[in-house]
Amino acid sequence: MTGTTRIPAAEISGVKGLLIKRLARRTLGQVPSSIGVLWNNPRVLMDMAGVGRKVKKWDTCDAQLTSFAHMAVASMVGCTWCLDFHYFEADNRSLDTAKARELPRWRESGAFTPLEREVLAYAEAMTATEPTVTDAMVASLREQLGDPGLIELTAVIAFANATTRSNVALGIESDGFAEACGLEPLAPRAAVG
Repeated sequence: MTGTTRIPAAEISGVKGLLIKRLARRTLGQVPSSIGVLWNNPRVLMDMAGVGRKVKKWDTCDAQLTSFAHMAVASMVGCTWCLDFHYFEADNRSLDTAKARELPRWRESGAFTPLEREVLAYAEAMTATEPTVTDAMVASLREQLGDPGLIELTAVIAFANATTRSNVALGIESDGFAEACGLEPLAPRAAVG
């Protein structure tokens, strides 16, 4: 982590804390700094993690599309933790890491398919304040993903907005997951405006 969080990390203790640390080390190789911050309210940590696990199990929409959508939200909001983690996770899930690397500058990159571009535009439109989702966006994605797929994609993007905005508000930054597994640094985000 490059900075300090706005709320200091709590000591992760007790039986539940021990289990969480073991699981994190086993699955991620380290205990993310965010866990210490959120441990200030273990119930919120456990509930958010539970929702995250459920979201990760959804499989109506292609995993690469939902992963890229989450990264687009993270890039737009400025959540370095989510960008780093989802880039690392893309590698672990055998998704296209060359494309994942380009996500912060997806509009300028030639790496993405037309459907991926529509998904990324939809993710950004949902993330904008005020949201800028159009009927045409929804109609096109409905045609390509079907109603169940679009509902899932929308829910993934909504969850991504909750987690990225929480992390940014609390000052939670990248833990270096992608760097630790040798992935190239993410492309810088293109200037917006």
